Amino acid sequence: MSRLLSRRHLASAAAVSRSAPLACVSRWLHAPSFATVSPQEISGSNPAEVHNFVQGSWTASANWNWIVDPLNGEKFIKIAEVQGTEIKPFVESLSKCPKHGLHNPLKAPERYLMYGDISAKAAHMLGQPAISDFFAKLIQRVSPKSYQQALAEVQVSQKFLENFCGDQVRFLARSFAVPGNHLGQRSNGYRWPYGPVAIITPFNFPLEIPLLQVMGALYMGNKPVLKVDSKVSVVMAQMLRLLHECGLPAEDMDFINSDGVTMNKLLLEANPKMTLFTGSSRVAEKLAADLKGRIKLEDAGFDWKILGPDVQEVDYIAWVCDQDAYACSGQKCSAQSVLFMHKNWSSSGLLDKMKKLSERRKLEDLTIGPVLTVTTEAMTEHMNSLLKIPGSKVLFGGEPLENHSIPKIYGALKPTAVFVPLEEILKSGNFELVTKEIFGPFQVVTEYSEDQLELVLEACERMNAHLTAAVVSNDPLFLQDVLGRSVNGTTYAGIRARTTGAPQNHWFGPAGDPRGAGIGTPEAIKLVWSCHREIIYDIGPVPKNWALPSAT
Repeated sequence: MSRLLSRRHLASAAAVSRSAPLACVSRWLHAPSFATVSPQEISGSNPAEVHNFVQGSWTASANWNWIVDPLNGEKFIKIAEVQGTEIKPFVESLSKCPKHGLHNPLKAPERYLMYGDISAKAAHMLGQPAISDFFAKLIQRVSPKSYQQALAEVQVSQKFLENFCGDQVRFLARSFAVPGNHLGQRSNGYRWPYGPVAIITPFNFPLEIPLLQVMGALYMGNKPVLKVDSKVSVVMAQMLRLLHECGLPAEDMDFINSDGVTMNKLLLEANPKMTLFTGSSRVAEKLAADLKGRIKLEDAGFDWKILGPDVQEVDYIAWVCDQDAYACSGQKCSAQSVLFMHKNWSSSGLLDKMKKLSERRKLEDLTIGPVLTVTTEAMTEHMNSLLKIPGSKVLFGGEPLENHSIPKIYGALKPTAVFVPLEEILKSGNFELVTKEIFGPFQVVTEYSEDQLELVLEACERMNAHLTAAVVSNDPLFLQDVLGRSVNGTTYAGIRARTTGAPQNHWFGPAGDPRGAGIGTPEAIKLVWSCHREIIYDIGPVPKNWALPSAT
């Protein structure tokens, strides 16, 4: 496999003593100075270990949970999984952080500068080819995707850190003043931290999502406890070690591995003042109730793309559709879930081109790979349910991957597209089925005519998750109409519009929900990781002729 760490073809690292000091092992494996694992050497015979970090120290637990290699089923990572009886140190750690945070505009402002320096150092380290390659290959080991996709995740993270070097962290806390009613009075608006906070992130972006949210929380003065999906937590564990090497104070954040039940217990006992959750809608709604609304959500997205009436750049559009639907095996919350295609595209050859592009994807280079949350059987069952709708048909795919050793607990499906007639999609009973998010290489395709645009917009209005969307057209009136009557938080418009591939330079997050969380930009950081505090200064002087007024 070109540039790919294949677990099946790598030599065993049995020669490395398991009792050797971590630093010695790191040097032996030619890993970066902060690293305690080597992506090339992780295997069933040489498993990696992931510990927890609490109150300034790396700790184990009474229980080890094994993670299996998504490509061959070997037990290859041991997770020190915290049990419900072991959460006390994490509860105590969060309780040490006051509600006004570790810093704020009126307390320890030098820490804003400190985090600017940490970001600069971390950006420099992450930009070194050996270190970016280390993280890209580590991502591949636990969340298999092509090297280019994994490296792009590292590069976005590195650019984000660059964006918040120097004075940029303190600029996040910029305040304002408004003149008062009399001499000595003014009101000041401040961005204020929540203090103790929690962050829960999924498997599909093991570095980018947790790193960007953790740094946003820290920039604003909060103390976070971070839980990443255990299947991929080794990546952020290594990133945390890099941050410590760059000057991150050991007491500023905690890192926990646990199951959902234990994490839920921790949230209820530690009572963080804000929790950021990225993941499934079902879990999001439970947490929102348990935490009494003290939560920001970036949950599931059934993301739509509308191809307008102006047919052009067919080869390019086909390529973008393939990338949007099937890169990372469709395991992006921004993946193209449904394609509304104007009938003008029917004779363009678009679908044939999309089919040919999907057939280029292969397991050998991980341009298609394991689906970590949906089994092959579940995806096939969903497809068969769709095919019961009158007029539905498989456009391409629909078959399991062949000649692989992916364990059955994961999915392995060829890139799949199912056509469903638009009128059938909108029928009661069908709509819920068609708009069920399948977190894998699966999309629905439909067609509309000029007089059916209202039906397309009705479908978009009826959807529950409004994360990303694309309106592919250079017709300004068409764009104006569709954009004016839709709501998705990150929407791309124009002939180069896409649904995936969000960089660090624009907001990424849902709209239409007051709990919606963003990521990446100053606006996202301020919205998620700080609240507004107004301080009205009124220092006088009291007028010399002041007299006690009548009671009112």
